[in-house]
Amino acid sequence: MSEKVNEFTSSCPIPIQKYPNVTLAHGGGGKLTHQLIEKMFIPAFKNSLLGAQHDAAVISMDGMKLAFTTDSFVVQPLFFPGGDIGTLAVNGTVNDLAMCGAWPLYLSAGFIIEEGLAMETLWRVVQSMQRSAQAAGVQLVTGDTKVVEKGKGDGIFINTAGIGIVEHEMSIQPKSVRPGDEVLISGDIGRHGIAIMAMRENLSFESQIESDCAPLAGMVQQLVNGGVDIHCLRDLTRGGLASALCEISESAKVQIQLDESRIPVREDVRGACEILGFDPLYVANEGRFALFVPKNDAEKALAILKAHPLGTGAAIVGSVREHASGLVTAKNCIGTTRIVDMLSGEQLPRIC
Repeated sequence: MSEKVNEFTSSCPIPIQKYPNVTLAHGGGGKLTHQLIEKMFIPAFKNSLLGAQHDAAVISMDGMKLAFTTDSFVVQPLFFPGGDIGTLAVNGTVNDLAMCGAWPLYLSAGFIIEEGLAMETLWRVVQSMQRSAQAAGVQLVTGDTKVVEKGKGDGIFINTAGIGIVEHEMSIQPKSVRPGDEVLISGDIGRHGIAIMAMRENLSFESQIESDCAPLAGMVQQLVNGGVDIHCLRDLTRGGLASALCEISESAKVQIQLDESRIPVREDVRGACEILGFDPLYVANEGRFALFVPKNDAEKALAILKAHPLGTGAAIVGSVREHASGLVTAKNCIGTTRIVDMLSGEQLPRIC
């Protein structure tokens, strides 16, 4: 037995001997999860599709390109201003497909239900998923249910998978980002994370902050149909804008330079972040994405985004430069530049 253990620990890509008692923190996320993906999961399951490190895999089959993704949702509380775990499960998966430029078609859903969950609660979630699927133009075509003992499931967890079709020839992925690209975001940031936090802590503000949870495929398709040369898309979920850009910069080996004065943050969200000690760049969103396009396509892309109901707050927020190992920087209103790094943990666990 000891020989097998030694063989495992010596071959594990993360040095277990150095961190013998380290376990995943509640909620995961941040640098540790990124390292797990980079050093454990990707090497273990290595293939060209996984190596793209995107929100979904794009698979070519008989002259057709399909996008395939999966996600799990463990948000607490289950219901919050602007959405619930059901809307997150549908929109989160639809949006992962959209980030490949795919049109979402079909979803699966796996429900892990805690013993004792009220049928009324489950029915509200199911109805919410049905409405969200209808609004996003997708069908839930297969699924599964499991029940776990009371105290082992925190109400309900949902796993989803999604399939979509890619009807263009662009290679939309982090490694397509190039020096000279402009960085856009589709609207104001930080609302989802603050909406969840306000519910958890019974905080009240002058105006209620609602999650931005929404399906993004329609807006992405308008960019595709408008002839925008899209290099990369990324939805700004766990870890917010900052973590998404750190991952892209590392994958593409570029520097992403942000202008903080251009990044739209609502005043109520900014005020809540100041009170709670959060940086809006790291607060999660569920209806926002970053877009990388060549400089000469930036204004066209911005106009298309602003013409969509979900993109009225879109902005050009940065640009891409050469850098050997990947770097994200942010310049503030007085001209000082700081390095934007990935957090070691999550500011807000269990937000999706």
